Amino acid sequence: MQSILSIQEVTKQYANHKALDCVSLEIPKGTIYGLLGPNGAGKTSLIRIINQITAADSGQVLFNGEPISQKHIAQIGYLPEERGLYKKMEVGEQLLYLGQLKGLSKQVVIQRCKEWMVRFEIQDWWNKKLEELSKGMQQKVQFISTVLHKPELIILDEPFTGFDPINANLIKDEIIKLKNEGATIIFSTHRMESVEQMCNNIALINHSKKIIDGQLSEIINQFKENIYEVEYMAENDIKDIGYEIVEAGTHGAFKTAKIKLEKNISPNKLLSDLITRAEVHIFKEILPTVNDIFIKLVKE
Repeated sequence: MQSILSIQEVTKQYANHKALDCVSLEIPKGTIYGLLGPNGAGKTSLIRIINQITAADSGQVLFNGEPISQKHIAQIGYLPEERGLYKKMEVGEQLLYLGQLKGLSKQVVIQRCKEWMVRFEIQDWWNKKLEELSKGMQQKVQFISTVLHKPELIILDEPFTGFDPINANLIKDEIIKLKNEGATIIFSTHRMESVEQMCNNIALINHSKKIIDGQLSEIINQFKENIYEVEYMAENDIKDIGYEIVEAGTHGAFKTAKIKLEKNISPNKLLSDLITRAEVHIFKEILPTVNDIFIKLVKE
């Protein structure tokens, strides 16, 4: 798959602190890419380099195969974690100003703003000052300002901050819709459940270095431990079935077990052995969550 961004051995030093240490990433076009890491890992430094706010000390960033430069900024939409709207300005005045900065005509800005404000059910806010709105409502305005010019690359740093669950779902749906319309989204967050729901690819940065990156499904498979969960009914337990039972218990009227398989044993073999001993109601592989993988890698 073609990359929209190719980050090649990027290093950034601030005084005695190395923010990025020879980081390389490929961001495929048309994907939602999760950029993960603990606080202070280097994610924000990388985002600032992509946005031309700061420059790398060494290495390079390619945008559609070209060294990234100011001419590419119009094709990028950036929602920073620390929001930056003008609280004394009216919503409409602010969106007009920011849209025209991105090269849109006044007429196009007004038309696109109307569409977005209807989608977000905020069509009555055009003449309201930003300081009159709640934090979550301000977030909606900031999101609109980020995507108003239909950027090819959208960088979202903690986009769900300040939203209640209903509005967080609304924003999530809009992000997925933007991806389906052809945009590429870099998504930085500490909400691992959102990463699992939305991201095609992820990268984890820790202590300025890339720890892992790739397709999310492949990374999950890489960290699975070949453990299967069983829920069953039987007069006796199954502890002598000949497999390693790492956990056993009950769930209502059912007995439960977590069984670890050797790599040369297929799950079909386990299931066929189980159904000779018990009435099996649930049989599924236990896959690690992104949160599990994050914690494991950061601790290591």
